[in-house]
Amino acid sequence: MPTFTKSRKLHVLFLLGLLLIIGSAVPTFAQDIIEPMPPIICCGVATDPDWLSIDFHRVNVTIDEQIANTLVEMQFTNNGEMLAEGTFMFPLPQGATVERLTMYVDGVAIDAKILPADEARQIYDEIVRQYRDPALLEYVGQDLLQANVFPIPPGDSRKIDISYDQLLEIDNGLLHYVYPMHADGNNSRYINQMNIRVTAHDDNAISNVYSPSHRIAISRPDDNSFTVGFEQSGFIPGEDFSLYYGLRQDSIDLNLLSYRESANEDGFFMLMMQPPLTADESSIQPKDVVIVLDQSGSMGGTKWEQAREATNYVLRNLNSQDRFNVISFSTGWRVYSRELLPASDRDAAISWVNTLYAEGGTDINGALETALGFTQERPMTILFMTDGLATEGITETSAILANLEAKASPNARIFTFGVGDDVDTFLLDALVRDFRGTGSYVRPTERIDEEVASLYTKISAPVMTDIALSIDGVTTELVYPQQLPDLFAGEQVTLIGRYRGDASNASITLTGMVNGQQQTIQLADPEFRSNAGGDSFLGRLWATRRIGDLLNSIRLNGESDELVDSVVNLSIRYGIITPYTSFLIEEDDILSERGRRQALDSFEEEAGELARNSTGASAVDAADTALDLQSANAPAPMVMTPSPAPTMNAMSTNDGTVGMGGGASEAEAPGTLGYDADDGEGIFRPANPVQTVAGKTFLWQDGVWTDTTFNPDSMETVDVTFLSDAYFDLLAQFPDAGQYLALGEQVIVVLDGTAYQIVPEATE
Repeated sequence: MPTFTKSRKLHVLFLLGLLLIIGSAVPTFAQDIIEPMPPIICCGVATDPDWLSIDFHRVNVTIDEQIANTLVEMQFTNNGEMLAEGTFMFPLPQGATVERLTMYVDGVAIDAKILPADEARQIYDEIVRQYRDPALLEYVGQDLLQANVFPIPPGDSRKIDISYDQLLEIDNGLLHYVYPMHADGNNSRYINQMNIRVTAHDDNAISNVYSPSHRIAISRPDDNSFTVGFEQSGFIPGEDFSLYYGLRQDSIDLNLLSYRESANEDGFFMLMMQPPLTADESSIQPKDVVIVLDQSGSMGGTKWEQAREATNYVLRNLNSQDRFNVISFSTGWRVYSRELLPASDRDAAISWVNTLYAEGGTDINGALETALGFTQERPMTILFMTDGLATEGITETSAILANLEAKASPNARIFTFGVGDDVDTFLLDALVRDFRGTGSYVRPTERIDEEVASLYTKISAPVMTDIALSIDGVTTELVYPQQLPDLFAGEQVTLIGRYRGDASNASITLTGMVNGQQQTIQLADPEFRSNAGGDSFLGRLWATRRIGDLLNSIRLNGESDELVDSVVNLSIRYGIITPYTSFLIEEDDILSERGRRQALDSFEEEAGELARNSTGASAVDAADTALDLQSANAPAPMVMTPSPAPTMNAMSTNDGTVGMGGGASEAEAPGTLGYDADDGEGIFRPANPVQTVAGKTFLWQDGVWTDTTFNPDSMETVDVTFLSDAYFDLLAQFPDAGQYLALGEQVIVVLDGTAYQIVPEATE
């Protein structure tokens, strides 16, 4: 991993654990290595991070029957004025068994050797001691690839290729592939073009495919293979790339992941449910579809054209055994048919929809009551599109909800589409909550027909409805989503929650209706970890969904001290930044009682606004944020900035994240040399003031990466001087602490209840 210094702060240049140790520097006119003047580049440390750029970083992974071949291609360009020559080091993925490894520089094979973890440890420690850079400590315990690299002349480039094989072992029914990409929080370098592509094939059918780290695009051409991709320009290294996939055991597969920070704390679990990728018509449950279409005058123009096209899309894509109806509403409502019609009658309905035009008011209550009146014995899907508030008939939100509850049938599901910023977000979100559907807000820059088509494609083929989950032998709580959705062909559902107690005899049973018959599926010997370890991202993912649920409760039911306290505490502990928890980076002493009190006061005002505003752009923003957090399939990102969507043809997206997913957009500023407002002295400020490392969250506080479990009011710190013998003794005592110490020269970390503070060496 190349290392660079900036204002005395040594930090990781880029991802993957690549270390380029520069051995010499010469003037541009020299043909041979000569004794340099006081070097600009010395011993692996460059004073100017722009000296070496990364043009591209491509990772192509092929997995066949659990054997993963990883091909890495990287190109470096020397932007300096001197010749660069040195050694290339690559910490291999932890736990990987390397069967074959080749390395090329500009197409010429070079000798490379693999050092086992104990030999590699000596090199890691030596580099950390000599170059004052702790970044490599996170790779302690991993094997190391080492090779000599040809010189890179000024202005020239070198392309490096690495290929290695490893065996992926099955754990709890899942295979796990990891590509090391973690970078120090003070990283300031873009990778001009980052690409990751994983293609997998197995003789057994593949079930769940999931990445907790990156927003991947997924292509599933058949049951035995898949391809995932991640691509981004101007990429800033983030978390390791992590990918899980399971091998199918049943018609609906269940896979479990769990994590416990310590044996004395409650754990976290995630259950993935994967129906068949595709289903033949005999296994798809026939359903009834009622489209409830807002025809009010405010829908006129482009919105109305898109809404009609969305309606026609759904009608054209009905399954042969489905039935349908269409209800348009404005001042009153109109029903296409007095009864549900077979899918074969769709063409006449499409023609009727095309004759409608937008006019009148908005009678939401009458239209939805009428739709629920068509509910019969089959699963019913109600697609409800509106762009405004109820202005006709019953207009009070609470009264509308009460009327619909009285009319409701257990098999009815309502899916809402709020168009624009003038909708009643409280009503739409309550409908989703009470009728076990999903909600979507179509903003002014988005298309209604695309949103509706995307959702309907996912829910068009129900394979199990009215599902219930039973987890015995262990106590579970705070499980999200709180109400289980139906299972549709090809659509993976993830549940996440907390657990406690002895889980040695746990069992998981899923029941539901399949074509009118109850079906039961069991997960054999689920492993809820009883000791520390597991998949550390689960805690932060659970906190992401939990905060989304709490924000929604505040919006729909009003704020309370309990809800406000919960949001603030979770945000601090797990580093969840939302537009409503920005206090995490605004309060300098957020971990103290005073700082926490200020955060509570600040968020209490925000919560009051959330509970008062049901319509308008800010209300839709709040509803959108809460829905995204509630349905997140990956932990909330460290910084709430938009990121480009993954680009891969004909692929679905493993989304559910909010904002950035595994990288930064080009518009986001990297870590920069800022100036303290109090004393005017230059200090390094990271772009992301929150870092999560192996289940712990650290905040950048007064130049120190501080563990959020540290309480400055009640805990004393044990000072350990950076790079002292005590520093390395601490690492020997707690080998896993290398991941935390890698953050920098000044860190406060709590280990086994003791707070250790890494302090700088004394300077004259």
